[in-house]
Amino acid sequence: MIITETGIEGLVVIEPNLFEDSRGYFFESYSAKKLAELGIETTFVQDNESRSTYGVLRGLHYQVEPKGMVKILRVTQGKILDVAVDIRGNSKTYGDHFSIELSDENKKQLYIPKGFAHGFVVLSEHAVVNYKCDEFYSKEHEAGILWNDAKLGIDWKIDHKDAILSEKDKSQPTFNNQIPYSK
Repeated sequence: MIITETGIEGLVVIEPNLFEDSRGYFFESYSAKKLAELGIETTFVQDNESRSTYGVLRGLHYQVEPKGMVKILRVTQGKILDVAVDIRGNSKTYGDHFSIELSDENKKQLYIPKGFAHGFVVLSEHAVVNYKCDEFYSKEHEAGILWNDAKLGIDWKIDHKDAILSEKDKSQPTFNNQIPYSK
Protein backbone atom coordinates (compact mmCIF):
# COMPACT_ATOMS: atom_id res chain seq x y z
CA MET A 1 0.00 0.00 0.00
CA ILE A 2 1.14 3.50 -0.77
CA ILE A 3 0.21 6.36 1.56
CA THR A 4 0.15 9.89 0.15
CA GLU A 5 -0.06 12.93 2.43
CA THR A 6 -2.72 15.50 1.57
CA GLY A 7 -1.26 18.57 3.27
CA ILE A 8 -3.77 18.24 6.12
CA GLU A 9 -2.39 16.36 9.11
CA GLY A 10 -3.83 12.85 9.49
CA LEU A 11 -5.82 12.90 6.24
CA VAL A 12 -4.17 10.56 3.73
CA VAL A 13 -4.81 8.86 0.40
CA ILE A 14 -4.26 5.10 0.33
CA GLU A 15 -3.38 3.35 -2.92
CA PRO A 16 -3.38 -0.43 -2.88
CA ASN A 17 -0.79 -2.50 -4.71
CA LEU A 18 -2.56 -3.81 -7.81
CA PHE A 19 -1.59 -7.16 -9.31
CA GLU A 20 -2.83 -7.59 -12.89
CA ASP A 21 -2.52 -10.37 -15.42
CA SER A 22 -4.54 -11.87 -18.27
CA ARG A 23 -7.23 -13.06 -15.81
CA GLY A 24 -7.90 -9.60 -14.36
CA TYR A 25 -6.55 -8.07 -11.16
CA PHE A 26 -6.21 -8.58 -7.42
CA PHE A 27 -5.53 -6.17 -4.57
CA GLU A 28 -5.91 -6.02 -0.81
CA SER A 29 -8.47 -3.32 -0.14
CA TYR A 30 -7.74 -3.37 3.60
CA SER A 31 -4.95 -4.75 5.76
CA ALA A 32 -4.76 -3.69 9.42
CA LYS A 33 -1.20 -5.00 9.56
CA LYS A 34 0.02 -3.02 6.54
CA LEU A 35 -1.73 0.16 7.67
CA ALA A 36 -0.23 -0.22 11.16
CA GLU A 37 3.21 -0.53 9.57
CA LEU A 38 2.47 2.82 7.91
CA GLY A 39 1.37 4.42 11.19
CA ILE A 40 -2.40 4.02 10.85
CA GLU A 41 -3.86 1.95 13.68
CA THR A 42 -7.64 1.96 13.84
CA THR A 43 -10.10 -0.71 14.91
CA PHE A 44 -13.09 -0.65 12.60
CA VAL A 45 -16.49 -1.79 13.86
CA GLN A 46 -18.75 -1.36 10.84
CA ASP A 47 -18.71 -1.41 7.03
CA ASN A 48 -21.28 0.65 5.10
CA GLU A 49 -22.25 0.87 1.44
CA SER A 50 -24.29 3.42 -0.46
CA ARG A 51 -25.46 3.51 -4.05
CA SER A 52 -26.35 6.85 -5.61
CA THR A 53 -26.96 8.39 -9.02
CA TYR A 54 -25.30 11.35 -10.73
CA GLY A 55 -25.53 14.57 -8.73
CA VAL A 56 -26.41 12.98 -5.39
CA LEU A 57 -24.45 14.91 -2.79
CA ARG A 58 -24.15 13.44 0.69
CA GLY A 59 -22.65 15.69 3.31
CA LEU A 60 -20.99 17.42 4.92
CA HIS A 61 -21.38 15.13 7.98
CA TYR A 62 -19.51 14.29 11.16
CA GLN A 63 -20.09 13.08 14.71
CA VAL A 64 -19.06 15.02 17.81
CA GLU A 65 -17.20 13.41 20.69
CA PRO A 66 -17.39 11.04 22.36
CA LYS A 67 -18.66 9.44 19.13
CA GLY A 68 -16.20 10.98 16.67
CA MET A 69 -15.63 8.70 13.70
CA VAL A 70 -12.69 7.57 11.57
CA LYS A 71 -13.54 6.41 8.03
CA ILE A 72 -11.80 4.80 5.08
CA LEU A 73 -13.74 5.29 1.81
CA ARG A 74 -13.45 3.60 -1.55
CA VAL A 75 -15.59 3.35 -4.65
CA THR A 76 -16.42 -0.06 -6.13
CA GLN A 77 -18.53 1.25 -9.03
CA GLY A 78 -18.44 4.64 -10.70
CA LYS A 79 -16.75 7.87 -9.65
CA ILE A 80 -17.23 10.42 -6.86
CA LEU A 81 -15.63 13.60 -5.68
CA ASP A 82 -14.83 12.99 -2.02
CA VAL A 83 -14.36 15.98 0.30
CA ALA A 84 -13.03 16.26 3.85
CA VAL A 85 -13.07 19.52 5.85
CA ASP A 86 -10.76 20.00 8.84
CA ILE A 87 -12.98 21.05 11.77
CA ARG A 88 -10.38 20.54 14.52
CA GLY A 89 -10.36 23.89 16.30
CA ASN A 90 -6.70 23.59 17.33
CA SER A 91 -5.46 22.56 13.86
CA LYS A 92 -3.30 24.87 11.74
CA THR A 93 -5.46 23.78 8.76
CA TYR A 94 -8.79 24.45 10.53
CA GLY A 95 -11.41 25.22 7.87
CA ASP A 96 -9.29 23.86 5.01
CA HIS A 97 -10.66 21.12 2.81
CA PHE A 98 -9.22 18.41 0.60
CA SER A 99 -11.00 16.86 -2.35
CA ILE A 100 -10.14 13.87 -4.51
CA GLU A 101 -11.81 11.81 -7.21
CA LEU A 102 -12.26 8.23 -6.06
CA SER A 103 -13.35 5.65 -8.61
CA ASP A 104 -13.50 1.98 -9.42
CA GLU A 105 -10.76 2.68 -11.96
CA ASN A 106 -8.18 4.45 -9.77
CA LYS A 107 -8.95 2.29 -6.68
CA LYS A 108 -7.73 5.09 -4.39
CA GLN A 109 -9.09 5.32 -0.86
CA LEU A 110 -9.33 8.23 1.55
CA TYR A 111 -8.53 7.80 5.25
CA ILE A 112 -10.47 10.40 7.22
CA PRO A 113 -9.52 10.78 10.89
CA LYS A 114 -11.72 12.17 13.66
CA GLY A 115 -12.22 15.91 13.46
CA PHE A 116 -13.27 16.12 9.81
CA ALA A 117 -16.60 16.81 8.19
CA HIS A 118 -17.07 14.58 5.17
CA GLY A 119 -19.17 14.49 2.02
CA PHE A 120 -19.17 13.31 -1.55
CA VAL A 121 -20.95 13.89 -4.83
CA VAL A 122 -21.49 11.31 -7.56
CA LEU A 123 -19.82 12.28 -10.85
CA SER A 124 -20.73 9.17 -12.87
CA GLU A 125 -24.15 7.80 -13.87
CA HIS A 126 -24.17 5.96 -10.54
CA ALA A 127 -21.63 5.06 -7.88
CA VAL A 128 -21.30 2.49 -5.11
CA VAL A 129 -19.31 3.76 -2.14
CA ASN A 130 -17.97 1.48 0.59
CA TYR A 131 -16.60 2.76 3.85
CA LYS A 132 -15.27 1.42 7.10
CA CYS A 133 -16.07 3.21 10.38
CA ASP A 134 -14.43 2.92 13.78
CA GLU A 135 -17.60 4.06 15.59
CA PHE A 136 -21.28 3.27 15.25
CA TYR A 137 -23.72 5.91 14.01
CA SER A 138 -25.16 8.00 16.84
CA LYS A 139 -28.08 10.31 16.05
CA GLU A 140 -27.45 12.25 19.27
CA HIS A 141 -23.90 13.05 18.13
CA GLU A 142 -24.47 13.74 14.43
CA ALA A 143 -23.67 17.17 13.06
CA GLY A 144 -23.01 18.79 9.72
CA ILE A 145 -22.03 21.82 7.69
CA LEU A 146 -23.87 23.32 4.74
CA TRP A 147 -22.41 21.78 1.58
CA ASN A 148 -22.19 25.05 -0.38
CA ASP A 149 -20.96 27.34 2.41
CA ALA A 150 -19.13 30.20 0.66
CA LYS A 151 -16.51 30.33 3.43
CA LEU A 152 -15.36 26.81 2.52
CA GLY A 153 -15.37 27.45 -1.25
CA ILE A 154 -15.64 23.80 -2.23
CA ASP A 155 -15.72 23.12 -5.97
CA TRP A 156 -18.02 20.10 -6.16
CA LYS A 157 -17.30 19.65 -9.91
CA ILE A 158 -21.03 19.79 -10.78
CA ASP A 159 -23.43 22.63 -11.45
CA HIS A 160 -25.11 23.46 -8.11
CA LYS A 161 -28.55 23.17 -9.75
CA ASP A 162 -27.75 19.48 -10.44
CA ALA A 163 -27.03 18.68 -6.78
CA ILE A 164 -29.53 16.23 -5.29
CA LEU A 165 -29.60 16.60 -1.49
CA SER A 166 -31.61 15.33 1.45
CA GLU A 167 -33.72 17.86 3.33
CA LYS A 168 -31.30 17.51 6.24
CA ASP A 169 -28.30 18.36 4.06
CA LYS A 170 -30.07 21.38 2.57
CA SER A 171 -30.53 22.87 6.06
CA GLN A 172 -27.19 22.22 7.75
CA PRO A 173 -25.59 25.16 9.58
CA THR A 174 -22.81 27.18 7.97
CA PHE A 175 -19.19 26.57 8.92
CA ASN A 176 -19.21 29.51 11.35
CA ASN A 177 -22.34 28.10 13.05
CA GLN A 178 -21.33 24.43 13.21
CA ILE A 179 -21.12 22.33 16.33
CA PRO A 180 -17.40 22.57 17.14
CA TYR A 181 -15.34 19.40 17.13
CA SER A 182 -13.24 18.87 20.21
CA LYS A 183 -11.80 15.92 22.05
